[in-house]
Amino acid sequence: MRIVVDVAPLSHQRTGVGNYIRGSLRGLAEASRGSHEIVAFAPASRAGRRQIEASLAGVDVECRLPVLPAAHAVRTLWSRTGAFPAERVLGRFDVLHFSDWMYPPQRTGIRSTMIHDLVPLHFPDWVHRRTERMHGAKYRYAARSCDVVIVNSRFTGDDVAATLGVDGTRIHVAYPGVDGIFNPEGPRAEGEYVLAVGTLEPRKNLAAAIEAARRARIEIRVVGAPGWGGVEARGEGVTWLGYPRDAELPKLYRGAAAFVYPSRFEGFGIPVVEAMACGTPCVVSSHPSLDESCGDAAIRIDPDDVDAIAAGIERAFSDRDGLAQRGFAHARRFTWLANGRAHLAAWESVR
Repeated sequence: MRIVVDVAPLSHQRTGVGNYIRGSLRGLAEASRGSHEIVAFAPASRAGRRQIEASLAGVDVECRLPVLPAAHAVRTLWSRTGAFPAERVLGRFDVLHFSDWMYPPQRTGIRSTMIHDLVPLHFPDWVHRRTERMHGAKYRYAARSCDVVIVNSRFTGDDVAATLGVDGTRIHVAYPGVDGIFNPEGPRAEGEYVLAVGTLEPRKNLAAAIEAARRARIEIRVVGAPGWGGVEARGEGVTWLGYPRDAELPKLYRGAAAFVYPSRFEGFGIPVVEAMACGTPCVVSSHPSLDESCGDAAIRIDPDDVDAIAAGIERAFSDRDGLAQRGFAHARRFTWLANGRAHLAAWESVR
């Protein structure tokens, strides 16, 4: 098969969605073993193209990254007007798999998309206005037009079926993987601290994590890009580290006395399994959207109860070894090779 994968989100600083795209491409290349042609495609600005190329360095895929001024506007216009089919840009393909930022028309082949979560539909106040507009249009279009809808968890799959009315036969789960750099061996950040990871946005519930760390009398270090909604990582005992280089994050996970993730809603929760893979005990929201990333290997807490989060941190300190062992075993289930195979199986099912 010739498989075209939309990589437009990689034109910006990577967060969970970008990490999933990069990992799934690596998994697809590994699972294909040369039997399929994988094409990474995105109209992008010159700076965006450089960002995509840097993210995909070492990933064995063909890159088709035409440079366009006002690339975001062009992608939006192309999606909404359906002015010309993707084949005119890409030639023949068997699969067109698009992400969140564009949904170009096509004449033939399997039409496929990825849905990470339905936060913009359920909780529009938790996302940027542009995200709400862009994703809402994509969800509606995907629900009626796609042969395959890939999701990152069974929870999200059930949500897509119930909320968008997508038949379950079109929905396929491809769990995220854990990059090899996340492991218990290697350097550790110094100091006594708990770690929180995530873009500074309302649904990550950072204020509760910060207050819980204060009550547990331990420093909290926050890793995450600036977001929206007035969320900040400030205060006594709070260290905001911004967006680290890839090599820095495993050090921070390994060095943490505990990883704290009181998110109110997720599609899956990749940072949870990254922390577990590094041998770090995890204190995680009890919201069911995080059941699959946690398994039975995390301390679950009410994300709206700061005292419960603080108590969870203290329990993590006392049961560090047991949590680390269970977490490491759980995280080993999630590989990008399995993710790539799940994508291929989904597309093969509708050929």
